[in-house]
Amino acid sequence: MQTIGTQSIQFEHAPYILSSASVVGKKEGEGPLGEKFDMICADDKFGENTWEEAESTLQKESTALVLGKAGLKPQDIRYIFAGDLLGQTIATSFGLMDYNIPLFGLYGACSTAGESMALGAMCVAGGYADKVITVTSSHFASAEKQFRYPLEYANQRPESSTWTVTGSGAYILGTDKTKVKITGITPGRIVDYGVRDSMNMGAAMAPAACDTIFHHLNDFGTKPQDYDKIITGDLGLVGQEILIKLLKDKGYDISSVHTDCGIEIFDKETQGTDSGGSGCGCSAVTLSAHFLPRVESGEWKKILFVPTGALLSTVSFNEGQNVPGIAHAVVIEHEE
Repeated sequence: MQTIGTQSIQFEHAPYILSSASVVGKKEGEGPLGEKFDMICADDKFGENTWEEAESTLQKESTALVLGKAGLKPQDIRYIFAGDLLGQTIATSFGLMDYNIPLFGLYGACSTAGESMALGAMCVAGGYADKVITVTSSHFASAEKQFRYPLEYANQRPESSTWTVTGSGAYILGTDKTKVKITGITPGRIVDYGVRDSMNMGAAMAPAACDTIFHHLNDFGTKPQDYDKIITGDLGLVGQEILIKLLKDKGYDISSVHTDCGIEIFDKETQGTDSGGSGCGCSAVTLSAHFLPRVESGEWKKILFVPTGALLSTVSFNEGQNVPGIAHAVVIEHEE
């Protein structure tokens, strides 16, 4: 393993993705990717009494699925790296408690899928574990309840807003060889462009995505066209436009290879999701269900996965603070 450039790591012994799983709610199942998810639940409470308990069940189910798909048991896993959007990551702690696996609880807002995969890959590549699980989740109702308005309020949403995905994605990383490996990472820095609109997460996160992608390309000495796709996590239509312009100003044109999980997961016209999807679960389930199979099959040889997060809380927002962003990049490649 070696550090390169200003903030990246290139793995000498690349960890492999052994399996992945996706669990989503009813609205996600009705979207363009519906038939690709492993599990779709018609009841967004997942049989539980509260939205928060439902989100814990999301993580519990995605972890059970990812273990089953790999033919593994909880005792085969050394560590879990996991997180969510709720205060003190309670969806994670209550959802994964019964697995009795040592846990690193993480918070990177909607970038947590990238953060957990990056840290899990470092752990495996460094020889500290043979197998780890990375899990993230979000839930539309629990996120709205915590960050915005009660659902009963039925407020009108601006077109710049994104729809928090109800979903959980889980991955097992390990040393056993498969057709998909993580060859490098570029952890992101906190970037603050002074955005204060909590209903425009794309504008808040796009500068951080730009910063991470720019430093990644410089650190690795690559060009946008070296990747079959550069995939951001949660920018939506508004954030995508901003990101492409910011990178063009820095000398990189990603317009021909860029897509965004928040754009892919919903149909804006028929589902009323405004700018697109967001939330920890957005990039996690979309990578697992939609993008990873194309790398595994060899259709795509190399992608750059860049989940993005808005680092706000109700406290910081109500106190008039800006909404900084962060993004973490993970290089995923096909191996014959």
